[in-house]
Amino acid sequence: MSSYPLSTAKEELSRLIDQAQRGEVVTITREGKPVAELRALEIAPKGRPSAQLIDEIATRAKLRSPLGQSAESIVREMRDEEP
Repeated sequence: MSSYPLSTAKEELSRLIDQAQRGEVVTITREGKPVAELRALEIAPKGRPSAQLIDEIATRAKLRSPLGQSAESIVREMRDEEP
């Protein structure tokens, strides 16, 4: 962990952000006291959901009560209703 006074942080913000992105925690101080930290955010990767998440969703879906009729018939009824 590195520490920088506010005046230095203002001048070198881009470099300090680069340090944070590499995994280092950067502390910013004012009058010698820590006032802020810069650290990288953990962002979830985009793409296909994990197999575990898919299994969890499928398990929850199986536990839900059935609608009593198919989705097709529900949509057909909604479409055919008179306004």
